[in-house]
Parts: sequence; structure tokens; C-alpha cells
Amino acid sequence: MCGRYTITITEEELMLRFMLENSTPVYAPRYNVAPGQMVPAIINDGKQNKLGQLRWGLIPSWAKDTKIGYKMINARVETVAEKPAYRTSLVSKRCIIPADGFYEWKIIEDGKQPMRILLKGGELFGMAGLYDTWVSPEGEKISSCSIITTGPNKTMEGIHDRMPVILRKEDEATWLDRSIQDVKLLQTLIEKPYPDEKMRVYPVTKAVGNVKNDSAENIQEVS
Repeated sequence: MCGRYTITITEEELMLRFMLENSTPVYAPRYNVAPGQMVPAIINDGKQNKLGQLRWGLIPSWAKDTKIGYKMINARVETVAEKPAYRTSLVSKRCIIPADGFYEWKIIEDGKQPMRILLKGGELFGMAGLYDTWVSPEGEKISSCSIITTGPNKTMEGIHDRMPVILRKEDEATWLDRSIQDVKLLQTLIEKPYPDEKMRVYPVTKAVGNVKNDSAENIQEVS
């Protein structure tokens, strides 16, 4: 699964990387993004990429209440085209969740060691996401998202049996293009884990286990 991640770059870097035309007044670097929080997400309105905020934990439009969102932070690539909660969003409500690293916990002799996984150059990448908008009986609207996961590459083996789907840069525009609704084509963009030779991993402080800890110390390598 993917249950924590980081996005530590500046807003200017984010806008340049994803060719964004708008900014958001609520963006700030984050070192311990967790489910249930509002996260930066990118969609395309048919003309341009736009940056907004989505709650992490997808609430399908047909859900009776918001509780289901806590169980839907991730969508498995193997079943995303079949499950009612995701199949409609796969066709027409796709997004990119920008990140520059994510955390997983490796089982060791004396417990669990948090690890940060990132690209070798430390650059920003886009995780494949789905979103939906839920409306309460009182008219309250909540737009939320789920991150698609796949099996591990060699970098992730021995740490966890799942990892987020990291889109190749050349596939990002296709993923965001809402006019493309060919499920088989879309699945080819997300079916394989990101190449392990382009990623690296290192241990970090156990403080990342507490969602309240959101400082630059979280991403410093520990021995």
C-alpha cells in the first residue's frame, strides 16, 4: 500500500514540473502526508492542468456516508477496472498526486524500520490517482482521491509487497486527458511498477510513525 508520502519542493517547482497555470494559496511543503488529510492533486480541465486539493481516501459519489473513505486510500491496479468504487473514476476522473518520496515500514529484528523511497535524483514524480465528488443530504461536497498501487519492483522487495503506481513522465498527459476513456489503453499506463534502477531507498527516523510529526527531520537518513 501507500500510506504516507512527502512533497517537499516549492510551489514554483511544482507548477513548472506539471505545467500548471494556476496556484493554490494552501500549498506548502510537507514531510509526512497521511490519509484523511487534504492533499495537492492535479487534473486537466480539457485545456490545461490545474492544481487543487482532494481529501485522501476516496468517497464514491454513491456512498451513504464518508466513513468508507478511510478504507479506500489505495486502489489495486489488478481490480481497479472492476470494483464499483473505482471503475467509473478510471474512465473519467483521473488525477495525479505529486510527490518526491513515500514511506514504508520494513520488518527488522527489533520491530519495524521506516524507509523513504524516492527517485535516484530526488526529483518530483506523479502517482496515478482517481477522484470522485460526494454530496451529503445537506448539500456538503467532498472531493476525495485514492492512489493506485501495484506489485513491488526489486527496490521495494523485502520492504513491502505493494507500491504506488508512478507514472512515466511521457504518460502523464494521457492519464490526465479525460477524453481518453479506453480502459485497456489506460491500464497499459499503470500495469507495471516503476523501474527499480531509477529508484533508491534509505532509513529514516521512527518519528514519521506519528502523523503529527511533519518536519524536514523526517526525510534525513539515519544509520
